[in-house]
Amino acid sequence: MSTLPSFSFTTTAEEVATTFSDEIKGKNGTLTVIVLLPYQLPPVLITGTSIDGIGFETARVIAKYAKLVVITGYNEERLKLSEDAIKKDVPNANIHCLILDLTSFASIRKAAEIVNTNPEPLHVLINNAAASFAEFRLTEDGLETQLATDHIGPFLFTKLLSPKVLAAATPTYTPRVVFVSSEAHGFFGTGVDFEALTNPDPEKYVKLNAYSQAKSANILTAIELSKRSKGKINAYSLHPGGIYTNIYEKEDSIPVLQALGVLLPDGKPNTARGQWKTIPQGAATTVAAAFDPRLNDKPGAYLNNCVVANEKVAAHSSDPVIAEKLWTVSEKLIGEAFTF
Repeated sequence: MSTLPSFSFTTTAEEVATTFSDEIKGKNGTLTVIVLLPYQLPPVLITGTSIDGIGFETARVIAKYAKLVVITGYNEERLKLSEDAIKKDVPNANIHCLILDLTSFASIRKAAEIVNTNPEPLHVLINNAAASFAEFRLTEDGLETQLATDHIGPFLFTKLLSPKVLAAATPTYTPRVVFVSSEAHGFFGTGVDFEALTNPDPEKYVKLNAYSQAKSANILTAIELSKRSKGKINAYSLHPGGIYTNIYEKEDSIPVLQALGVLLPDGKPNTARGQWKTIPQGAATTVAAAFDPRLNDKPGAYLNNCVVANEKVAAHSSDPVIAEKLWTVSEKLIGEAFTF
């Protein structure tokens, strides 16, 4: 363990994956990240894998070592582009695509049913997909879109896959669940607005506030999942860094980010507001959260720049009372309770 390298702001996902290649291979590729197809080979699965995003880069570097990578999203054409791009870079990569809509309970349940037909356990589940700064819309289940995509959808999927995750445990290995959060969890001092979660109101909706709440919920869920599983699952959350990804090019996002000064009037990153990461650097912390064995005794930890940074978590996103309340409310919204 002492021979492992130190990671930093500039560390790339490829460097992290290379460092932990034996960890990836050692799990026979049964690392999961959301949604499984009925193949017999042990898979790696990742949500939110569009080109020019950190989910894509995460999938690309893991594909170099895993037997199978299943990439997911709600747009078939974009998924195919991601598949082709990964195979171009990693000719031997075994990639499969699966459509998954995290705003639909029906879609999530169907995907989970497919996952659960596979006999392999799930060693790592990575909740990466997110809806950012979206206009107010209700999902078919009556939830606000950002909170549904970023929190409730992954919460339901994690619940449905938890038996598969628990089945990966051995005397020497504890399975992991990873939530890609953001430092934006601390943009507002109140954290999760439970009224907005359970009774969304377009008159009170603020794009950035909803995003901040969702990212706060990610951290709280990682903490509470680690606690409730009583050592059976290690969950982590993380801030990937400021990265100019496809999110920053979305029509809904640009005016919000320009108003904050994050983007310049021409839509380019404002470097005066801080240092930006490349996409390979931004995906590094996700890969570390999934495989770094130095995290084994740090369940519920929040990572930044590939290392534990619990001191950077806002008080409202680490409060155990709020974490417990969020868990209870989330179970009521999905209509199911976790069992461990």
